[in-house]
Amino acid sequence: MKDDAASLYLENQLCFPLYAASRLTTKVYGPYLDKMDLTYPQYLVLLVLWQYQTLSVKEIGQRLYLESNTLTPLLKRLEQKGLIQRKRSAEDERTVNISLSKAGKSLREEALSIPQKITSSFQDNAMQEEDLVEFQKTLFGLVDILAKKTLSIKDLKVK
Repeated sequence: MKDDAASLYLENQLCFPLYAASRLTTKVYGPYLDKMDLTYPQYLVLLVLWQYQTLSVKEIGQRLYLESNTLTPLLKRLEQKGLIQRKRSAEDERTVNISLSKAGKSLREEALSIPQKITSSFQDNAMQEEDLVEFQKTLFGLVDILAKKTLSIKDLKVK
């Protein structure tokens, strides 16, 4: 008889190395973000705004895979820090558009060196930049698959 219990061993889980790598990666960002007085989720919001200038709260949530109840307090903190501006859309008052303030735009210059520093910190004899680029492509593919297949909690049925 096959040992079905082995399917529950930690080392046999796909989710665990993803979770551990995510937590450890966020820790690597810590010292750089601390200097800018940012959390990692705040940094992600700024990344999309540095790229797109102005986005609705909904669009930011879609790009970062964050729900509005997670994103709204995060945006409020960024606004309190003077890094973003929130403004209701003239076309649809239910839509709140987010854009960078002058301070948010200038913070971009400080952040420009972070990606290379992070990539450099990941490289060693076992993993080079090309490996990281290929791994990133694989992860984005996995994110795409999961995003398509993910159901809302209310749609899940435990049997």
